[in-house]
Amino acid sequence: MIRFATLCAGLTLSASAFALSLADLSQQDASGGLKDALTQGAKVAVQQLGKPGGFSGNPDVRIELPGNLGKAARTMKMMGMGAQVEQLEATMNKAAEAAVPQAQALLVDAVKKMTVQDAKGILSGPDDAATQYLNKTSRDQLRAKFLPIVKQATDKVGLAQQYNSFAGQAASFGVVDAKSANVENYVTEEALDGLFKMIAEQEASIRQNPAGAATSLAKKVFGAL
Repeated sequence: MIRFATLCAGLTLSASAFALSLADLSQQDASGGLKDALTQGAKVAVQQLGKPGGFSGNPDVRIELPGNLGKAARTMKMMGMGAQVEQLEATMNKAAEAAVPQAQALLVDAVKKMTVQDAKGILSGPDDAATQYLNKTSRDQLRAKFLPIVKQATDKVGLAQQYNSFAGQAASFGVVDAKSANVENYVTEEALDGLFKMIAEQEASIRQNPAGAATSLAKKVFGAL
């Protein structure tokens, strides 16, 4: 019994000796592992959204008409007059799906520019700290990339002009906010929100299950959190 207890104690000590904490990692490893995981999350999010049905088939990110316009659209659908609404919403989602693939290179570039100091703050932050960093550092560039693609897609459909006319009048009365009064601006912001939502889900998943990380360095770093 004594030998068994001694053996158990030895195994416990050995396990604790091999358990890494964030403080045990070199700054280079911590930064590299985070970059690997964030690059992985960004690529997965782009692949999930940047395909037919990526937005329209996902209720978490599906783009619908905003605010009171959305309420009116739901009423029209219930009254059997929803064909135009459905066509417009389908176009908005397709536009977002067409724009998202442009995000990958910009997101990877933003990850590469992350400093060691950035990485330390992110690793000790909340489950979406890395996503918040990407949102802050790349959203403006992504918006500039997305907007012309979204505009090209929505311009093909006459309903886009109808949306802008109707929503513009509604915005002047406070029915919808200013950013939603223009269809391409609205779809672009919704596409960006959806993209960062999916990246946040990937980040949270890796934090909760480090074994799911694509590289051994990312597994090591997130296993130490």
